[in-house]
Amino acid sequence: PGTSPQVLTPREPGHAEIINNISDKSGNKVYVIDDFHRLNNKVKERIADLAKVVAERDERDNLPKLIIVGINNVGSDLIQLVPDIAKRIGIHRIQPGTESEINRIISEGSSKLNIEIGTPERIFEECRGDYWLTQQLCKMICTSQKVDKTVSEEKELIWDFATVVKQVVSSLEHNYDPPVRTFCRGRRFRPTNDPYYKLLRAVSKERSSSVDLNELANANPEVKGSITNVKDHRLSILIDEKPECSRLFYYDKQTKNFALEDPALFFYLRNLDWNELRERCGFREAEIDYEFDVALSFAGENRELAEFISDQLKELDISVFYDRNYEDNLLGGPWSSYFKEIFGKTSRLVVVLLDAHHNEKVWPTFERDCFLPRVKSGEVIPVFLDDTLFVGIPTDIVAIQYKNNGKVAENKDKIIDDVVLRIAAKLDSM
Repeated sequence: PGTSPQVLTPREPGHAEIINNISDKSGNKVYVIDDFHRLNNKVKERIADLAKVVAERDERDNLPKLIIVGINNVGSDLIQLVPDIAKRIGIHRIQPGTESEINRIISEGSSKLNIEIGTPERIFEECRGDYWLTQQLCKMICTSQKVDKTVSEEKELIWDFATVVKQVVSSLEHNYDPPVRTFCRGRRFRPTNDPYYKLLRAVSKERSSSVDLNELANANPEVKGSITNVKDHRLSILIDEKPECSRLFYYDKQTKNFALEDPALFFYLRNLDWNELRERCGFREAEIDYEFDVALSFAGENRELAEFISDQLKELDISVFYDRNYEDNLLGGPWSSYFKEIFGKTSRLVVVLLDAHHNEKVWPTFERDCFLPRVKSGEVIPVFLDDTLFVGIPTDIVAIQYKNNGKVAENKDKIIDDVVLRIAAKLDSM
């Protein structure tokens, strides 16, 4: 009692050290840790353990009190970190306003202005109980009718929903358009590199601004490939590398929880003209939602080379199917059926490292059978490591010639120049 709480957030660089130093020796202080979800897992776990200790000890022990604030899943995150904490602490969710509460706000504001806003239920339907959005919609309805103060005679405001929403979106555009386009264009722009755009568009159609990307992918088969190829690695790097994105978007690649932290941003996205945004981002329309930009086919003798190519392509924000990265996902299932999909149709390009080993081995031969029908359409890039000839791959095909001597570490620059950047250039031109 009488102790002013200290509000801390990992968004403030100076607060990180204070949060790290909170312990059972901190005395009878009250700490409000906002944006808890933005702490790294090690700090989260330590704070969760401390919360458990504080809850178990007597109030007379001169211990700190913790108030932890974060997005929707913070409560469940705490329970995952310290499973038996649920029965020791209280989890309080900030609920949206009910229809009666929103109607009361509209009614009280209308009374003070001496107006009546028509179809107030439409406001509740759109704002979904969010108080800020309720205020913005009501403000825009009033200003569109030239009401900026109390009127002398009672006036009913008849408003057009589409017009008012468009005006609100327009008023938010200067804040949100730059970071939204940055997010959609990814770490490296290509006209076909649109999985972030597709992911964000799918999120905008959800009821909640916090979603599980595994569930989102399964519920949207038409963009499942796009969501799948960014959720394990690429998305977290994009958000970490782009400050304008990290300010508005949150992603936990362990739980696959993606969230928009600003309700105004969620409203903006829900009412955005996505086709117009696609054009402004410079993306081409594509009928097929590819799971991977590149699928690598190679014999085991060339694994070191294949892994280096895969890693370098990923640095260029190119999604790559490299078998070893997906073995855990496929445990208990047949490689053959998955390979038919990957090499046959769900990769934009197949890059194949061709040599005598690829010609002789069973699995590389099976992979060739899967992708050979795509050679004629220019969707296969052969990388010839020696002079071996292959049935179905014409000798006059435009290919990459790279004579592999097995010394990847010594030839990194040459591999990047002669192989990696040429693959990237091909994708840029598609």
